[in-house]
Amino acid sequence: MYLDLKAILEIVILWFVIYEIMLFFEGTRAVNVLRGIVIILVMFFVIQRLGLERLDWLFTKLFAISIIALLVIFQPEIRQGLARLGQRHLFKLVLREEEIEQILKEIIKAVDNLSQKKTGALIAIEKDDSLKPYIETGVMLDALVSSELIENIFSPHSPLHDGGLVIQQARITASGCIFPVAEDPDLSRIYGLRHRAGIALSRETDAIVVIVSEERGEISLAYEGKLYEGLKKEELLMKMKEILIKK
Repeated sequence: MYLDLKAILEIVILWFVIYEIMLFFEGTRAVNVLRGIVIILVMFFVIQRLGLERLDWLFTKLFAISIIALLVIFQPEIRQGLARLGQRHLFKLVLREEEIEQILKEIIKAVDNLSQKKTGALIAIEKDDSLKPYIETGVMLDALVSSELIENIFSPHSPLHDGGLVIQQARITASGCIFPVAEDPDLSRIYGLRHRAGIALSRETDAIVVIVSEERGEISLAYEGKLYEGLKKEELLMKMKEILIKK
């Protein structure tokens, strides 16, 4: 009985670790390789239980090689993931739901007006992962969130219109910030630097990134490495509330 409980505990711990590793790499190209390694790991344990010595030796070598290959090939993703762990802090909006909605409406009003003018914009809203490293690359503002200020920042004549705007702790913290740029060859060539920066930032952090295309005037939202394109202002509000407001 003791051995059975011990085996169950080991299996639970193992699967918890695997699950956390999968979340760690979620949204990166490493996740598919990890799934393959998990399959190899399961087969390895089955073979050990069955006492198949030759296959056991083969899978032991294969698993070791897979881990080394993962570390070498996906070194950038591992570095980004570790950076995310080091940046985490408990950012919690101490605002009522209606206050959060008001802030979102100010953002969406600005984004909608910029979209109609075909003026490009890149706005990141911080959640749990700190955006401090990116804030430090821009110009500090520390202002209330207002549609007028956002529109002025992204006006083509504004010295801050290039780069990203960061909203942190329900305030506009900085503008003209430099975000990472996704080098993913699978991304369509129609995506410019703003879209690639938005996708990359949403992969490295849990920020909500709103993008306005300068060429097409389309509104997109990037979150957890996924890009939601061609959003109307109502759809954008619904999506942002879904992410930010916990029921």
